This record gives sequence, C-alpha cells and structure tokens, in this order.
Amino acid sequence: MDPTVKFSGSGPTVMDWFAWTDVPAGQVAMGTPLDEIDEVLAGLPDLDVRRAWFVKETPRHVRQVAAFLITTHLVTNAQMREFTRRTGYAWQPIAADDHPAVAGHDDAVAFAAWLAERSGLEITLPSEEQWERAARGADLREYPWGDHFTPNHANMDRHSLGTTAPVGSYPKGASAFGLLDMAGNLDEWTATEYHPYPGGGPEVPVEETHALSRFVTRGGGWNHCRDAGRCARRHGVYQAPAFVGFRLSVTR
Repeated sequence: MDPTVKFSGSGPTVMDWFAWTDVPAGQVAMGTPLDEIDEVLAGLPDLDVRRAWFVKETPRHVRQVAAFLITTHLVTNAQMREFTRRTGYAWQPIAADDHPAVAGHDDAVAFAAWLAERSGLEITLPSEEQWERAARGADLREYPWGDHFTPNHANMDRHSLGTTAPVGSYPKGASAFGLLDMAGNLDEWTATEYHPYPGGGPEVPVEETHALSRFVTRGGGWNHCRDAGRCARRHGVYQAPAFVGFRLSVTR
C-alpha cells in the first residue's frame, strides 16, 4: 500500500497505515557553536536574516537519542481526513489528498493520541532531538541531504512552488536516514516547547513572547527561505495563517 496517497484501516495495526523509517539509537550534535553563527550568516548574503534568529540554536551539544520510528513522509490530507471521518474531529484540508496536511499543534496531537489509543503504541509528535537526529544523522550536515542548499531538493526558497507539493516529490532531498521533505513543503511541529539550550549565552532569548505557539517547529516550508531548512534551525509560528504540518514518531 502507498501510504502517501490513501489511508486504510485494513491492516492489523496502524504501523501498516504509514511508511516508517527506523532511526537507530545514537548521538546527534544538536545546534551550532556560537562562534560559527557569523559564518552561517555570511553564507546567506542574499537573505534578510537576523543574528537573533540563529543564536537560539547555540550552543552545540551532543545528545544521546534512543531508537525510534518516524514517518518517512509528512502526514497527508488523506490520512487526516480519515481521522475526521471516523471521529467527527473538526478539521478541513486545503489541498489534494496526497499533499501534506496543514494542521495546528492541537490537531496534530489529537491525531497522534487517537492513533495511540487505537494501537496501544506510544505514538507522538517527534521531539526536537528526534527530528534533528532523523534529519542530520550522526554527522554535521547543514541540510538534510548535505552541506549546501540545492534548489531541486526542496520546495522552498526562490524555487518554491508557491504552495505544497505531494509528499515525497523531492527524492533528492532525502535526509540522512531517508526521510523526505525534512526541508521545505511544510514547516513541522515538534513536541518540544521552546527553551534555550543548556549553556545558552545572554544573546539567547529565554522565551519567544512574539510566537503564536510555544512549540518549536523545524524544517521550514514552501513559504520560507532556505535558512529555515537547515538541520539546526529552531523555528516557530510567528504569524497567521501558519502553514505547518507534522510527522509521527514511536519510541522503540
């Protein structure tokens, strides 16, 4: 079955309803060293970006991440539509069935909780460290596919389609573990509320009072410039309407 196109409840468990990627236990180098922030900015000379947006990803620190499963693709409109059909949950798609679902954080959590209840599995949104581990792997790549932004690898920046694309439309942009659309298409919710990383300096904001949600987003979307697609970039929802989607994770 192709889980990117049609949602089906015919399988023995919800694991059969999605394509999953198995991410082994290992370390991830989260974030960026403070002394490299200026270098990152220098590499984006054509963009109107601010240092304050990037210091949130400092300091770099290593975290051990337990093995987990994560959906290879963003959750689609077809999959969310089936959730609403079976439960009466109020949500409306804004694109075709095989496009990623634009959803609020509460919508994403409700879908994950429904699947968890049906399956008996601990299905949640990925944490920030799970997301970065799935995107970056064990190395220090700048983007999910490598160190340099490549236009045909993601639906974002100057080569954006101006809307979402069907999930998996950019196979050259596969991440370290083969996940698709980790940069571009839709920004992605995580389960992590924004807080400074341990050891963050005085430049790092303690909270983001201007954000419309306390939860961190990752990856950037079709409406973002390429800086938001960097593996280390900590993003958020700062204006409405918000074009944010989500993946699901299961801790092993």
